[in-house]
Amino acid sequence: MAVAQDWQYRVNYLVPEGRKLPSGIFRYAAAIEYDGSGYCGWQRQRHCTGVQEVVEKALSAVADEPVKVACAGRTDTGVHATAQIIHFDSRAMRSSRNWMLGSNANMPRNVRCHWAEKMPDNFHARFSAHSRTYRYLVLNTSSRPALLRQGLAWEGANISLPAMNEAVAALIGEHDFSSFRGAGCQSATPWRSIHYIDIFRLNDIVVFEIRANAFLLHMVRNIMGALLAVGRGEHSPQWLGQLLALRDRSKAGVTAPAQGLYLVRVAYPSEFAIPVFKPGPCFVGRDLYDVIHPSRPGGFSTKN
Repeated sequence: MAVAQDWQYRVNYLVPEGRKLPSGIFRYAAAIEYDGSGYCGWQRQRHCTGVQEVVEKALSAVADEPVKVACAGRTDTGVHATAQIIHFDSRAMRSSRNWMLGSNANMPRNVRCHWAEKMPDNFHARFSAHSRTYRYLVLNTSSRPALLRQGLAWEGANISLPAMNEAVAALIGEHDFSSFRGAGCQSATPWRSIHYIDIFRLNDIVVFEIRANAFLLHMVRNIMGALLAVGRGEHSPQWLGQLLALRDRSKAGVTAPAQGLYLVRVAYPSEFAIPVFKPGPCFVGRDLYDVIHPSRPGGFSTKN
């Protein structure tokens, strides 16, 4: 077993194989749900409030010491999550129930903790994850909604799901996604691997579900902006594949609004025993979809 000889402990950092956390320090994980409409994204910011700041303040109150957290994926301003996974190091010994109930008692109602557990030393919310799943929700009606205005995007024109499903087939697999990469993205590489895409309708709500190993800045919203143009008939389904090949963000059109986007699942190796949460949000459950459309075709996937 390889051991990192020069490794020194730093809070929340990945623990190398063969190393342990210092004695008296424990690693915990938690699942966080939040309405992102009132926050400047996940990350702590100087000029406004990020969800991270709220969560850290609540966990610090439970631990009776300062707590910093690391997340599976930083969401942008206005983006929501039903199952953001975080981890944090603490000297505090608290039960799972105490972490969950105590943090919820110290957070505003638009942020909730749904699960917490002590984890192995080598768990890392970001680096241990092997996929992330997002859902983008579009209300497809002739007029804008009065309800859930911050939880749904809106499209007034008729959109074709068959055309959109045909278009996304070109995105499955590993590609250079520069055409869908937001300005200011700090990733070292534009290459990502999309595992699965499905587009389905729940009454007037169109749900775009996408799973990948990881995502670039604004990648889902940029794909969705182009995809809606295909759905409206402004471009052929082949256009998405052509954009992908161009590797030029300026050719791909508008970025879809943030309020329709949800981080709904982060998947980990079974050894970490992270619960499998229903994708959500709560008003768009997969169980409901199966009742309405029991013969669902299954979407596009790299796997059977």
